[in-house]
Amino acid sequence: MADFTGLGFIDWTIIVCCLAASLYSRYCVSKASTSNTAEFFLSGQNMPWWLLGISIVGTTFSCDTPNLITELVRTQGVSGNWVWWAFLLTGMTTVFIYSKLWRRSETLSDLDFYDIRYGGKSAKFLRFFRSVYLGFTLNCLIMATINLAAIKMGVLFFGLTPVESVTYASLLVVIYWLFGGQRGGIWSDVIHFLFAITGAVYAAIVSIKFVAKHEENVNGFADMLSLQSISAKLDLLPDFSDPASVVPYLIIPLAVQWWMVWYSGAEPGGGGYAVQRMLSAKNEKNAIGATLFFNVIHYGVRPWPWIIVALCSLVVFPDLHALREAFPNIPEQFVAHDLAYPAMISQLGVGWVGLIIAALLIAYTSTIGTHISWGASYLIGDSYSHFINPEASEKRHILYSRLMTIIMLVTSSFIALHLKSAVQAFYLLLLFGAGTGPVYLLRWFWWRITPMTEIVAMCSSFIIAVTLEFVVGERLMAIIGIPLDYHDVTKLMITAVATTILWVLFTYLSKPVDKSILRSFYTLTQPGGWGWRRVLRDASAEGLNLAEYKVQTPVALQVLNIFIGLTTVYSFLFAIGFFVYSEYAYGIGFTVLSATGAIIMSKMFDRIRVL
Repeated sequence: MADFTGLGFIDWTIIVCCLAASLYSRYCVSKASTSNTAEFFLSGQNMPWWLLGISIVGTTFSCDTPNLITELVRTQGVSGNWVWWAFLLTGMTTVFIYSKLWRRSETLSDLDFYDIRYGGKSAKFLRFFRSVYLGFTLNCLIMATINLAAIKMGVLFFGLTPVESVTYASLLVVIYWLFGGQRGGIWSDVIHFLFAITGAVYAAIVSIKFVAKHEENVNGFADMLSLQSISAKLDLLPDFSDPASVVPYLIIPLAVQWWMVWYSGAEPGGGGYAVQRMLSAKNEKNAIGATLFFNVIHYGVRPWPWIIVALCSLVVFPDLHALREAFPNIPEQFVAHDLAYPAMISQLGVGWVGLIIAALLIAYTSTIGTHISWGASYLIGDSYSHFINPEASEKRHILYSRLMTIIMLVTSSFIALHLKSAVQAFYLLLLFGAGTGPVYLLRWFWWRITPMTEIVAMCSSFIIAVTLEFVVGERLMAIIGIPLDYHDVTKLMITAVATTILWVLFTYLSKPVDKSILRSFYTLTQPGGWGWRRVLRDASAEGLNLAEYKVQTPVALQVLNIFIGLTTVYSFLFAIGFFVYSEYAYGIGFTVLSATGAIIMSKMFDRIRVL
């Protein structure tokens, strides 16, 4: 087995050129992006769907994602990816229901939603609380998972210590993000997407060639797939006879997790930087198109190059012992199955290593940069400008946004130094958002949701998650006799159920939102649904006719489009998988099914939006 020998001149040249090209794209638009707050955060609200769609794909093309997929494949097989493939249900719900609602809201950020939905002092307090809680606390945790990948890249590729890795990575982000705000980020994401997808595909191709060259009895990808250690990992669905596999990796994600859990990039009802992109769209049509394009690429196309590399890694580094032997200088804390992805990249030869490292570095800067913009828009654009210094100038807003960048980077780097693996970080994020998802779905469609509902949901989820993860979790699992394979999903369900009980209770205990605010919100966003019947009935009793604001898209049609969207994308995912496995009959069949769904969606597109 080849050992890592360091980067050569060609590798360094490729890395520098790729980073320079990405940086130049930000420089070209930096003046426009810093002219005012709307430009800095929303790019003037005139972005087309294709650009925003690529931007969201580029943003989520994070350097930690291939590590997560690699660990899932190595430990659970390809079917282990259903823990995040299930979030396509969230994505399609956003496409066909929530994207147009967000665009109609005409807000500057998703925190502006609170002013139009709740109003008054309670809305202002909720806005301040959520901007700090989500914009800083959870955002730093998300950034820590990305910094964990940067640490593993730094210690493996560059021979740095963990502290040096996050320090240099953070400096790179500061340089990138000082050149502009959201508009710079969007165009940088386009270049990042092109580099990243090229690097990911070539990493898969070269990994296959590397395995064929260095392993006996493997003359190609088909031979590799026939190996017993690989063939056992290829199923696209978990073994239904094994509850330890099917329950936590398929049933819970599809039945509960997608709507019950807040997760960055797949927020129930939309949120975070996804909302920033939707609000940046020219109009409602472009907002829908952007989110649909993202979901097709994110779930249907992008996973497969990473899955192929993960499968190849099982041949080159069959277990953790092999990884420790190949890279003895890496601290034991960071030797987990997610290390196998950068370990495979290090074996691919001169030039290839440089290209893929450049793609991963651009992925890191783009994703961290987006989270910085998102966090800054919460902490500065919302908290500071609304509660601390409403008279502050545009220049001061942007200056403080950049200062907050440094604080968030330092905090997230500290957290990253205490994490171990991508899967651990993934479940930690799920746990901290468990039980809050229904609130973000229902607040559009049920008038009774109040600011107290959201505050209780966030606080409960956080407190229960911390208690289970760091205080009594393992002891509790042992007392009630939960097997190790079910620990994560059990803690997730306990947090979700307890949080839901608490926020439902406090919803009915809290004072309803003022009826004038509710009526104004309804007329602006036109959500429709049974949850607003009481508001409409009371308005009618007072001589106010709100029927003219009834939503024009029937709920049944929206649900039908969600189903068609799910069928289309999942079929596309399966089609690519079967072609990769050389099972062409199944591949063609799922391709036809996916194409049929796409045609139906295109025919129905104009019927799912309000003109």
